Amino acid sequence: MQAQQDAKAQAELKAGQDEARKRVRRALLSVTDKTGLVEFARALASHGVELVSTGGTARALRDAGLAVQDISELTGFPEMLDGRVKTLHPKVHGGILHIRDNATHRAAVAEHGIVPIDMVVVNLYAFEKTASKPGVAFHEIIENIDIGGPSMVRSAAKNFEDVAIVTAASDYPALIEELATNNGALSRETRWRLARHAFALTAAYDSAIAKTLAELAAPAADKTVFPDPLRISYPLVSPLRYGENPHQAAALYSDGSGTGVAGAKQLQGKELSYNNLVDLDACWDLAQEFTEPAVAIIKHTNPCGAATGANLHEAYTKALATDPVSAFGGVIGVNREIDEAAAEEIAKLFVEAIAAPGFSAGALARFGAKKNLRLVVVQQAARTRVFKQVSGGLLLQDADTGSVSANDLRSVTKRPPTADEVTNLLFAWKVAKHVKSNAIVYARGGQTIGIGAGQMSRVDAARFGAMKAVLPLAGTVAASDAFFPFPDGLETVVEAGATAVIQPGGSVRDDAVIEAADRLGVAMVFTGMRHFRH
Repeated sequence: MQAQQDAKAQAELKAGQDEARKRVRRALLSVTDKTGLVEFARALASHGVELVSTGGTARALRDAGLAVQDISELTGFPEMLDGRVKTLHPKVHGGILHIRDNATHRAAVAEHGIVPIDMVVVNLYAFEKTASKPGVAFHEIIENIDIGGPSMVRSAAKNFEDVAIVTAASDYPALIEELATNNGALSRETRWRLARHAFALTAAYDSAIAKTLAELAAPAADKTVFPDPLRISYPLVSPLRYGENPHQAAALYSDGSGTGVAGAKQLQGKELSYNNLVDLDACWDLAQEFTEPAVAIIKHTNPCGAATGANLHEAYTKALATDPVSAFGGVIGVNREIDEAAAEEIAKLFVEAIAAPGFSAGALARFGAKKNLRLVVVQQAARTRVFKQVSGGLLLQDADTGSVSANDLRSVTKRPPTADEVTNLLFAWKVAKHVKSNAIVYARGGQTIGIGAGQMSRVDAARFGAMKAVLPLAGTVAASDAFFPFPDGLETVVEAGATAVIQPGGSVRDDAVIEAADRLGVAMVFTGMRHFRH
């Protein structure tokens, strides 16, 4: 009796599995991206799948020797309006949307001569690529809004119980393998996974269109216009092992540009962690502030050393000298390809990761012995706005791309800064922009000497920066990311050894601070620009 029950259960399970699998007998293919198309279509044809296609996709398949039915043959209606109307037809959407197990649906499609379409292979017009072209005409942007493609994608995804929707060429290899294993059938699990991806695609596509049209409608001169509503659609790059701490889950998403730290190419080393990525972003951004060779060493998002030099080797040795103890286990960002000489020096220190525009063959060979060291190649990203999550919502602001030159500085003291002091002040100002507030940076000769970061008072930041210094502070300059509210902060940096100070100005007590600077015989300049970083 038990054996009979077991056999019955196994038969029911097999029947359920067979039902969950669906044979693909007819596929509609209409793609912009032809990558892997022919190989995938050949695999479908090898299982007896009838191929239906449109326009350029049909030509590509015929050129490869595959038998294809034109969409106009299926619908009995020609493509028209320059291709705007070709798949928007009941014989297409009826073939996709009818429920195979619904007798009423089967009768309706039979009455109207509609044949089932079991797979839809579609990717959409490259709207974002077209819209981002310099000087693109408005009508070209509008013409690249796909209508038929998203409609078919949504129809097939909605009816995933009977239809497979394929929207990415990257899915072809796994589907080819599954079709071969299951004699031309796909599992419900696969169809459900493909449907979820498909709806994510159409959501992202519509968001991109809405975002672009909102930008086109905004007055060009009005930089205060923010999207309403705000739409964010970033594809998942990869899950991460964990977040800031092991008990927090985390993942990396990309804006799709392939640039910046999210789009970096990792050449070697362990998997990048959440904290690695945050620190790499910080050191990369700081290094890109400079046109001359520059190195930034970051620990917990704050620079523990930054410097410029005639080459990366010199810049690195100067940056490391700022605080070699804190640099241990940090991350490094540079703005030049790392050559073998710089790599030889950097390899002496234990660091977690290095971000650079490139690595020479010699540098890669030198770093190759450090198997766990993460090396990433980064392309500069056009960062325009910054998000920050708060409970119940998001904050959105313009990225802090502000900078000042020597001509922008306003000398407010009796003694103006010397030419060397101006150079050092501008260097310190660029670094201070990347230090958490309250921030004070002591610098000399294109090198940070002491950094006071994230303190609750500006006086504490000045004292902490001086306390952290391992190099002499005499003859340095000091940068403050925001104004000195009282003379005591200025007095502290001068007492530490600074001879010139750069700060935004704008305090109600500016006169008292200027008076203190004159009394102490130091030069001070105002930028008129603040660099808070919270």
